[in-house]
Amino acid sequence: MRSSGLCTECGNSIHPGFHADHRIPFSKGGQTLLANGQALCAGCNLSKGNTMKINLREWQQSARKKAVSHYLSSASRIFVIDAAPGAGKTKVACVIAHDLIHAGHIDRVIIIAPRSAVVDQWAKEFAHVTGRHMMKITSADSIGAITADICATWAAIRGLADTFQDICASARVLVICDEHHHAAIEAAWGASADSAFAEARHVLVLTGTPLRSDGAQSVWLGLDAFGGLAQPEESMFKLSYGEAVELGYCRPATFHRHRGAFTVDIGGGETVTVTGDNTPAIPASHPAPQVLKRVVDFYRLAQTPQFGADQKTPRKDGYQGTMIACASDKLDELRLEMPEAGGLVIAPSIEMADYFARLITLIEDTEPMIVHSGHPNAERRIETFRVSRHMRWLVAVGMVSEGVDIPRLRVLVYLPKALTELAFRQAVGRVVRNAGPNDRSRAYVVMPSFTTFEEYARRIEEDMPASSLVRGDGPRMKRCAHCGGENALGASRCVHCAGDFLSRQANFRACPACSRQNRVGAAECLHCGADMLPLHPITLLEAARDGVIARGIEIDEEEVRKAEEQAPAIRARLARSEDETLARIFSTIPVECYPAIGRLFAERGESEGQTEE
Repeated sequence: MRSSGLCTECGNSIHPGFHADHRIPFSKGGQTLLANGQALCAGCNLSKGNTMKINLREWQQSARKKAVSHYLSSASRIFVIDAAPGAGKTKVACVIAHDLIHAGHIDRVIIIAPRSAVVDQWAKEFAHVTGRHMMKITSADSIGAITADICATWAAIRGLADTFQDICASARVLVICDEHHHAAIEAAWGASADSAFAEARHVLVLTGTPLRSDGAQSVWLGLDAFGGLAQPEESMFKLSYGEAVELGYCRPATFHRHRGAFTVDIGGGETVTVTGDNTPAIPASHPAPQVLKRVVDFYRLAQTPQFGADQKTPRKDGYQGTMIACASDKLDELRLEMPEAGGLVIAPSIEMADYFARLITLIEDTEPMIVHSGHPNAERRIETFRVSRHMRWLVAVGMVSEGVDIPRLRVLVYLPKALTELAFRQAVGRVVRNAGPNDRSRAYVVMPSFTTFEEYARRIEEDMPASSLVRGDGPRMKRCAHCGGENALGASRCVHCAGDFLSRQANFRACPACSRQNRVGAAECLHCGADMLPLHPITLLEAARDGVIARGIEIDEEEVRKAEEQAPAIRARLARSEDETLARIFSTIPVECYPAIGRLFAERGESEGQTEE
């Protein structure tokens, strides 16, 4: 009655289950008298408790209060935190779980994360915040009669849905869903989660990209008539990337559109020029115009490795080589003020990851860390790079995206297989995490000058506050990697600890018009103003490296490799047969077609009840 039905802290209406709290804490001598009491909503009371020494950002405190109040006073069991990557969703979710446990409102917590590396991060943070052990479960495990809190991968939920149903039926459970876009209602993971946690008391959805690129609806979240998120305001807290940058929680990003043109020799003395914003004209006389049109796609060419005359050494002046050189120069500049800054290359395939690693070694004379499914200890490699202060580059294929927290990453070379906006935003999120209160750096994204990516970058830029668009004039000082002391930019030795600064030669290329040197990535010559658009000649065979075109037939790379392995044995058998007619026929067939011919005979043999030799 004294507070007029309002929370003394936030001013919102309170319900019969409100908390009566000491103004001067009882632990500090405050008396249990009406004059020392105040009426609070549950969220405000729990968030001001002095039992947990966790420093939260302002947005995290606001999200915490809103979420806890929602759970304790609302009939709805779902709350959504939609916050920019790197803003700190993991910590605030653990604090919310701690508050609900402390209030006696839940018994157990189950966290769903995308991969085992992220599961490890969650378990550590949860233990730090709550003091409770969390069992880590992947798709290869079974959980039996475990009574502890659990952190599981989305894949594990699918195989253990019945067990999770039993847990939710026998205890009051808070389910925390990390990277919720994985759970499409019609997809296996979404259907499994919906079934497994139908009886969970509460669900906390965490996301930085709530809408899937395929437009599918995610489990527990609704869509409006226009495909947008239809979540009631009272059950949601949103922090955009632009707001996170304005508040200093994330770093602003600069997008470098790496220009280049490919001149493709298509045979017969003809060439086509391909750039990121044009569709080349295909000669009508070509025997396979539709196939050729796909092969000379700009983005496909951008993913085509380019080698020197020996066909083994990556070309430093090729398209990918100039991408790395440009990113390397930017990383050098960033490491002046942030000595531990690192770069991330997202490659489209294992072959290209290895190619990028060789390029980095050629250009920088340093070996990067490579992580992909071909490495059995990939997660440990990521952790090694994360804790290192000296390793410059991490080259990855689909393993360093959502949820992977490496705050020192600042440069991204983006050349993935997936072309979705969701994947783009997730990747950018890896290099914008704030590394501490003194972090004044910018993130830098090197991407092909490709219409699709430019549109994605433009939409991110539209969300940015005006203050972050001021680019500045580069680093103002040099920070020592040994002692952290600030030095003048021209210093060769730290004035505080006498440590030497390592120096690297910047990457340059000659202007095609005046031959004078310019920094790699320059759009025009600083001396004569000529266009510096690099031209990359490439043959049709190179353009189709993930397959070939033979006799107008498109053959994928796997069959090409199989054919190369089979060809010597087939030629030997033809020679032994002494059948000149058969030898003449096979001489007109490209070796790349051998597997297709083998399948043809195998299919006919099976239809006639025979077996393949």
